[in-house]
Amino acid sequence: MAQIQDHGFMKLCAELASLRSISLASARRQVEILSAKEGLTTLEEKKTLAQKLITESLSTSNSSTKETPGNQLDKLLEALAEEENFMLED
Repeated sequence: MAQIQDHGFMKLCAELASLRSISLASARRQVEILSAKEGLTTLEEKKTLAQKLITESLSTSNSSTKETPGNQLDKLLEALAEEENFMLED
């Protein structure tokens, strides 16, 4: 049976997931893996680690050029010069 998670910890993981554009489970897993690597065992230590990751994500997003998800998608959908005339079917 799945263990019950602390509401505050899950809220921090949700904020981290939102900042990194990943799922809540992935964000929680990242915090759990880093806490295991650092030997953190208590919930308060994991909350502190999650807050540290949130701060790092905010600082990297503020330092780089702020792009909206729509602009990122536009860049990804631009065709390269060598791929412009590619046809999947004849």
